[in-house]
Amino acid sequence: MVVNKMVDRVVIHNAALRWPVPGELLELLPGQRVSSVGRRSKYLLFNFERGTLIIHLGMTGHLRLTSHDAARRKHDHVEIIFSDGTALRYNDSRRFGAMLWAAADPLQHRRLTGLGPEPFSPGFNATYLHRISRGRKVAVKPFLMDPRVVVGVGNIYASEALFRAGIAPTRPVGQVGKAALGRLVKSVRDILEAAIAAGGTTLRNFSDSQGRPGYFRQELCVYGRTGEACLVCSAPIKQLRLGQRSTYFCPNCQR
Repeated sequence: MVVNKMVDRVVIHNAALRWPVPGELLELLPGQRVSSVGRRSKYLLFNFERGTLIIHLGMTGHLRLTSHDAARRKHDHVEIIFSDGTALRYNDSRRFGAMLWAAADPLQHRRLTGLGPEPFSPGFNATYLHRISRGRKVAVKPFLMDPRVVVGVGNIYASEALFRAGIAPTRPVGQVGKAALGRLVKSVRDILEAAIAAGGTTLRNFSDSQGRPGYFRQELCVYGRTGEACLVCSAPIKQLRLGQRSTYFCPNCQR
């Protein structure tokens, strides 16, 4: 939607996001074209001839492409206005997102270095998880949610993947065998594939680029189902706090 568009100007209405929006964007972006758009973990990468604009949407951020003269909405913080009269606007009610600039390789930016493999990459496999988990006492669920281990596995999908793999979320990851870790890798990929096909999981205000909600919530087996019957064994789903996050599991199916 924005590839090959030429930037005419940038307007920063509010620079106070999670980290301050670089004022240098006002001079850097005009006159540059968007050469490509990519992604690393939850960071969007807008590549230009002389660098990369890195955008993180946080919890409530979203981007929309509109006419440059369309009325601003509440919480529109940054506008990238293109020479064709369109504008890419960043909106974020809670301001937990970020806009950063990388003049060199964006993957070497301090916010992106140290990230684990993508869940669909060959590097995310049972051998890898087994190697980095030996001797670790941390519970398997927060381990799975650690972006230094693997990126993109949030709270909902971690609960669902562990259920499918039959692994209790409280089990120390160092005690999880290689075969079980192999099941977990497959479960993570299956869950994410199903969620992508369903458009994501809308719990509050998520919508895609077309304004549509995600429907994967209708397929959740454990998350948010405290006290309800397990879809496999009919035991009541349990809930606990683990790593400061709500965790849902079946005490009978997950060991």
